[in-house]
Amino acid sequence: MRRLPFSPWHLLLMPLALLFALPLVQMVLTAFMPDGDINRFPPRFIPSRLQLDGFIGLFSQSQALRWLLNTVIVSTIAVVAHLVLCSMAGYGFARLKFFGKNAGFLMILATIMIPAQLLMIPTYVMFTRLGLIDTLAAAFVPWLASAFGIFLMRQFFLSLPAELEDAARIDGCTTFGVFWRVVLPLAKPALATLTVFTLLGSWNDLIWPLVAISDESIYTIQLGLANFQGTRHTQWSLLMAGNVVATMPLIIAFIVAQRQFVATMTFSGLKG
Repeated sequence: MRRLPFSPWHLLLMPLALLFALPLVQMVLTAFMPDGDINRFPPRFIPSRLQLDGFIGLFSQSQALRWLLNTVIVSTIAVVAHLVLCSMAGYGFARLKFFGKNAGFLMILATIMIPAQLLMIPTYVMFTRLGLIDTLAAAFVPWLASAFGIFLMRQFFLSLPAELEDAARIDGCTTFGVFWRVVLPLAKPALATLTVFTLLGSWNDLIWPLVAISDESIYTIQLGLANFQGTRHTQWSLLMAGNVVATMPLIIAFIVAQRQFVATMTFSGLKG
């Protein structure tokens, strides 16, 4: 019997991949549809003609470029802060010895189980007293670090052989030198995965900016797109065009970091 030129698992995975890709394809096609095709019943999957009215209306009737810039700023600060703070905290919990290390790590890990909705009122009160409400800082300060990021980096650092660090210390490296010159270069897969998770979370965050920001010029892209949906009327062409603009950067980021993402799931002990 002739063997297949690909893994038999592809016969199952390819239909599943098409199933998951179908909403994305529908979103892109709807962004180029005339309003008549969007509002007809039964709905059309293939547009009768392609047009750019949705994208033209998006950029002419709203501050979409400003929202996109705000989102880029928030996500960039969130990713950089996560890479710096979570990697340092994760290395400290993985390698350093200090009083209360295990208890402190468990307390940080326990915060993952607290629903974010329970923290919104005290966070809002705290941000009000700090004068951060209705500023762009209100969107990125909660994303400076996370318990999941610390946990992810700690698990990866624990999987690295300690002999490499011991050899660096024998050569005269300080603790920070070992972390910066030896450990971090080996942690690129974990850092790439943390980047993807942080980028997804901060880019798609809607509930907290909806609570903390009311100035339209400070909206993030997700908060701005939410305004296209109303109780009586939804601007579907503008909404789908905005979703395409908001989604493409995330798809590109995942494609770039895909190999590192898979590598981290293999080596950090998080698989299964």
